[in-house]
Amino acid sequence: MQELPFSIRQISASRLALGCMGLGGDSAAGYRDAVAPAMAALDAALEAGIALFDHADIYREGRAEAAFGAWLVARPGLRERICIQSKCGIRAGRYDSSRAHILAAVDGILQRLGTPWLDVLLLHRPDPLMERDEVAEAFARLESEGKVRHFGVSNMSLHQLRFLQQALPQPLVANQMEMSLSRLDWVDAGVHVNQPAGATVNFADGLVEHCMRKGIQLQAWGALAQGLFSGRPLAHAPVGARDAARVVRELAEEKRATVEAVVLGWLMRHPAAILPVIGTTRPERITACRDAARVADSFSREEWYLLYVAARGRPLP
Repeated sequence: MQELPFSIRQISASRLALGCMGLGGDSAAGYRDAVAPAMAALDAALEAGIALFDHADIYREGRAEAAFGAWLVARPGLRERICIQSKCGIRAGRYDSSRAHILAAVDGILQRLGTPWLDVLLLHRPDPLMERDEVAEAFARLESEGKVRHFGVSNMSLHQLRFLQQALPQPLVANQMEMSLSRLDWVDAGVHVNQPAGATVNFADGLVEHCMRKGIQLQAWGALAQGLFSGRPLAHAPVGARDAARVVRELAEEKRATVEAVVLGWLMRHPAAILPVIGTTRPERITACRDAARVADSFSREEWYLLYVAARGRPLP
């Protein structure tokens, strides 16, 4: 795989990212009380070896970034030791990848975070009205002003990635997609080539292979599947989810690991070097994820397929 312009593994020894969408409280009125729990979650992430933090300007209407900024103020000297990425492009009722909006959004992000630069900026969603030359102009200005060091996207298809990249001198370094044991289309897309079941797969054809070939980091949002395989009640879950949860527990016992580490390790075992973005704000659950890289390295092919087939809920074709 082509090396990225920056090394995720160097920045985050855990090979994980913390998704910060849950920080900052449910409302502006509750923000003050939400800062301390946010700091506890972020400290737990740092202790677990996580040094890549994922934001978006819409998370909690900006309060997630503000709470993170308060944490940075309370931890002098930390900024140079971590990687911060944020996303922009979603506005009320629409998407906006215009030059003016990207520039204004980044200024707001930096102000809330209390940092002069972002390590990575992602376009949050594909914008049907995107003018790629405008995006290129915005990226060039942000780079020249030292406000953003690297650029990427989120939720984009192979063709959208290629279309945008053709206008950019900078390589797109990341694409964040929903990928987990409960969202298997990214695997099934390859397995069901030349199979009738391929018609039901909802994942961009060839995207995984393109990202591997070009060194684009695939970041998996929803990586813990909202706890479906690591403690959430399963009374009304599909049979495949119940079987997979059982296999996860068995593997966790065999590997002397947590169920969270097994769920994430399964993702990370894939040759695409997928980077899970964990969205929990519970310190104990963040800590439970810390061993995922070790578990990923321990997964045999047989174990990986055992869990994949269980989660599918049906045999391979």
